[in-house]
Amino acid sequence: MQVREHNDCLKQKISIALSQEVLERIDRLAGCSRSVFIEAVLRRYLREVESRDLRRLNRAAKWLSREAADVLKYQVLPESFWRRTLT
Repeated sequence: MQVREHNDCLKQKISIALSQEVLERIDRLAGCSRSVFIEAVLRRYLREVESRDLRRLNRAAKWLSREAADVLKYQVLPESFWRRTLT
């Protein structure tokens, strides 16, 4: 079932099972509806995971770039390449 929120954003209704203890903690902390609270928590978590993954990818890319630059130092193109390029 789809529901339109006040900001005209289309939402998908789902059903999840949570322990009583988790529900009580949500109710204590929420200050708003459970749905709003859970969506906010999940959005924050997803941003953190995506940000962490991006940092990992960037670190790997830097390392690979350094490795490639190091390998290129030892690459020597044959003289025939230079003759074709310069003529």
